[in-house]
Amino acid sequence: MYQAIVFLPLLGFLIVGLFGNSIGAKASEYITSGFMVVVAVLSWVAFFTVAMGDGQAFTVPLLRFLDTGSLQADWALRIDTLTVVMLIVVNTVSCLVHIYSIGYMHHDPHRPRFFAYLSLFTFAMLMLVTSDNLVQMFFGWEGVGLASYLLIGFWYQKPSANAASIKAFVVNRVGDFGFLLGLFGVFVVFGSVNFSTIFANAASFVPAGGHGAEAAAGEVAAHGDAVLTFLGYHLDKASALTVICLLLFMGAMGKSAQVPLHTWLPDAMEGPTPVSALIHAATMVTAGVFMLARLSPIFELSHTALIVVTFIGAFTAFFAATVGLVQNDIKRVIAYSTCSQLGYMFVALGLGFYSAAIFHLFTHAFFKALLFLGSGSVIHAVSDEQDMRNMGGLRKLIPKTYWAMIIGTLALTGVGIPFTIIGTAGFFSKDAIIEGAFAGHGSIALFAFWALVIAAVFTSFYSWRLIFMTFHGEPRASHEVMHHVHESPPVMLVPLAILAIGALFAGLVFKEYFIGEHYEDFWKGALFTLSENHILHEFHNVPGWVKLSPFVAMVVGFLVAYHFYIRSPETPKVLAQRHRGLYAFLLNKWYFDELYDFLFVRPAKWLGTFLWKKGDGWLIDGFGPDGVSARVIDVTNRVVKLQTGYLYHYAFAMLIGVAALVTWMMFGSH
Repeated sequence: MYQAIVFLPLLGFLIVGLFGNSIGAKASEYITSGFMVVVAVLSWVAFFTVAMGDGQAFTVPLLRFLDTGSLQADWALRIDTLTVVMLIVVNTVSCLVHIYSIGYMHHDPHRPRFFAYLSLFTFAMLMLVTSDNLVQMFFGWEGVGLASYLLIGFWYQKPSANAASIKAFVVNRVGDFGFLLGLFGVFVVFGSVNFSTIFANAASFVPAGGHGAEAAAGEVAAHGDAVLTFLGYHLDKASALTVICLLLFMGAMGKSAQVPLHTWLPDAMEGPTPVSALIHAATMVTAGVFMLARLSPIFELSHTALIVVTFIGAFTAFFAATVGLVQNDIKRVIAYSTCSQLGYMFVALGLGFYSAAIFHLFTHAFFKALLFLGSGSVIHAVSDEQDMRNMGGLRKLIPKTYWAMIIGTLALTGVGIPFTIIGTAGFFSKDAIIEGAFAGHGSIALFAFWALVIAAVFTSFYSWRLIFMTFHGEPRASHEVMHHVHESPPVMLVPLAILAIGALFAGLVFKEYFIGEHYEDFWKGALFTLSENHILHEFHNVPGWVKLSPFVAMVVGFLVAYHFYIRSPETPKVLAQRHRGLYAFLLNKWYFDELYDFLFVRPAKWLGTFLWKKGDGWLIDGFGPDGVSARVIDVTNRVVKLQTGYLYHYAFAMLIGVAALVTWMMFGSH
């Protein structure tokens, strides 16, 4: 069953990728989508068998891969609760995206290529989440990078799509460089790249009866012998583990779009909308969160690394939420929402609250895919318009899409009744992270708590701003566009309905399993719980005002958005004019792109041009092939001038030759 889950998307990719033009677009859609339906159903079977049932963790061996010296890495599928949770996230969303794309991409002439890429993307992510060692994980890691490049730049005729795909590829290479160095470091310190061996060795570093990463780090620090040399420094176990964790986190920052490696994610919306849903909800960006959760036994050994993870996550959640306040592209608003929500997940990971991070990843997949596919339905209805300033008044024209977007917004903003079990998916998962941040120890946890609460206010504001600008008020599109507005076909609406169910009820149904009283029976040791044992207990006992804070944040954001965009639509314009500097700062995304352009892009272009013109053109070509050929031509041009065609010139040359020969013979005879 597990081989089928992983390799059916690969089979779909190979069939459609090789023979798509021969079998036609319809067959390509049905083959890939049919395989994904089977895979999604099998994934839920696996989930109920392993996570919800009595099934224990196990591995499914596939083939021998690396066996050289002490480096051994077999190709195998690691099946435990963390794996099967990721399987249902990846395959459920991917299945619905495949089906949705049948309607959304109906007029595209390159549908076979699109569906082949979707299946390749899914396969690469499945290889990542089922990996049994770091080398196999890196294969899937690079696979999702490749597939994202292909899909973001799917409409390669658009310069903006090409630029966005290259940007995603290059930024992720920066993170992947860190991941690769971290992989090497793990092998040096632990002597293996296999998770079972790594975790067993990591357990030997943990003090008996220790509580929290602080105790673990203190124990590790006692081992003073140098175990790793990095950048000329000889590191003991504690320092080595911190460096390794930070390098691995660098990889996660690239894939999961954390500051400062976040700049590719908003531009990734240049690809077709179903691609955005797949990247933002289930594949690419969840890879970093999954990697840190999988390697939690290593991260628990470095208190410093966990502090860095917490700070970066909190700052990213706040930063992305501020930028989302003023964006006008409907997909870009949701993209910054993804960036912000990933920050929440990394705060949970940094606090050692791994189950809450995965719980939010799980619920987020439903409502973020719903929002992206819903925005695609809006774009489909208004003739490919994406600027919310050119929308408005769509509520009655596309009511099903409207209610799907409302449900997604309710889940994203965490609407629910505090102190009860009534609430949407985000109400349970996001609030748990905020409460966990308050329950965490140290000033960094308190900073994270307030950053997340403020981000929750902003999240509510820009989410409802999107709803009000898109669906309410007077229509701002042309009469011709409004005349052609129509609801999406059922093949696009059915996936929205299924995702809406998950956005409403996934939190309520699974809360007790992920972070509640069934925690131990559900996770079965798939997550390392050194810190989590403390925070799991404490986050239930935070003060009442802490539990109310996300609800208050959600209400404040909603009321401000309602006032700005329903009651007084002129107020935002007045504020933007009054605070032009702040507005421009947020609209230009804190000028990160401009800063990177100044620090990296322009110097790289200047260096490349210099090496091309001076190094390659003037030096190498000038004194090499081009120079030699030029000198040969010069010589031959001079020799050619001797060939005049006049008989007396040739006779004169012959006489000179005879005179020279006679002279040589006369003097040479002596």
